Amino acid sequence: MVRPIPITVLTGYLGSGKTTVINHVLNNQEGMKAAVIVNDMGEVNIDASLIEKGNRVSQGDNSLVPLSNGCICCTLRTDLVRQVAQLVKSNRYDYILIEASGICEPLPIAQTLTLMDGSIGNGRLPKLCRLDTIATVVDACRLETEFLGGASLLLAKELDEDDIVQLLVQQIEFCNVIIVNKVDLVSESQLNRIKAILQKLQPSANIICTEHGKIDPKDVLNTQLFHFQEACLAPGWVQELEKVKNGEKEGEEEEYGINSFVYDRRLPFDPLKLSKWLDRWPKNIVRCKGIAWLSNHNDTIFLFEQAGQAVDMTPFGRWIASGTKYEQQEALAKNPDSKKDWDPKVGDRMTRLVFIGIRLDREKISASLDQCLLRKAVSSRQ
Repeated sequence: MVRPIPITVLTGYLGSGKTTVINHVLNNQEGMKAAVIVNDMGEVNIDASLIEKGNRVSQGDNSLVPLSNGCICCTLRTDLVRQVAQLVKSNRYDYILIEASGICEPLPIAQTLTLMDGSIGNGRLPKLCRLDTIATVVDACRLETEFLGGASLLLAKELDEDDIVQLLVQQIEFCNVIIVNKVDLVSESQLNRIKAILQKLQPSANIICTEHGKIDPKDVLNTQLFHFQEACLAPGWVQELEKVKNGEKEGEEEEYGINSFVYDRRLPFDPLKLSKWLDRWPKNIVRCKGIAWLSNHNDTIFLFEQAGQAVDMTPFGRWIASGTKYEQQEALAKNPDSKKDWDPKVGDRMTRLVFIGIRLDREKISASLDQCLLRKAVSSRQ
């Protein structure tokens, strides 16, 4: 019988120090035979070569597996499954470490590995592995000067500036451990501010500060921290929404000026006015996510998502209130929680946005957004 092998995935943007962390872990863990999968967007997998030179893993004995010319979160997902299965079935390894490409999103990787752990599919799939930890490595200096500092991020060939900020936030939000690397390059006050914003974006993650990628292997190996559903619900913006639903106090301004609030309205946005407002997006808003109601699409829920200066609004289903009376009753019966947000005039239509940022002026932002609302809402069907 094949023994399930625990897996740790390291994500993080280009140059954050993922390879250095893996090299340190491999050189300082004892009594464990680990295999390493290294993903690189380029045709030549430089990171795999660096790991091979610094450790006892080797492409020659298949303990080091390079996956090149694509991302394991999308184009190379099938290759990832195949390589993990081969490593597990060889019965030669106690652990698998995966270094994702710097432009990989962690959630699709977790979905792929969760398919292999036997937790879904009614047990029809063999339990080959167990996703143990997702650790994100961030460059403290770069995060302070280019992300929190408001300057433009250096461009990568594959991504433009807005995409990079969005990717950084996704990598921070979907993980169990955040490794803040290169802390020797920032001041104590800068580091405290970095930790504050990381805690706001991902309250459930363990935050480890280090220089030169030196961490205790126990911080990322056999932690048993990863649970898919919990990871999906862990980001700060989700928890802020839960506070509102439960009638709890919203986020107050913390030390270093990191604060949050929820903008909650039962009137639709005028799309033209909102578009002009978005063109003047305040730079101190680090993260905003939620649902929006637009007057020109009265039946459609829009997912509103922002990181840095990138703002996206995409259709996200239909409001229950857009259906017939029978359809409304049926939907509310299936989802009783929706009754809590039901309004006699507009049904479940609403705008509910979570803002996370640096010294946010709630009253000013809310008042300016209120100017984008239509004062007369379209009623729910009765």
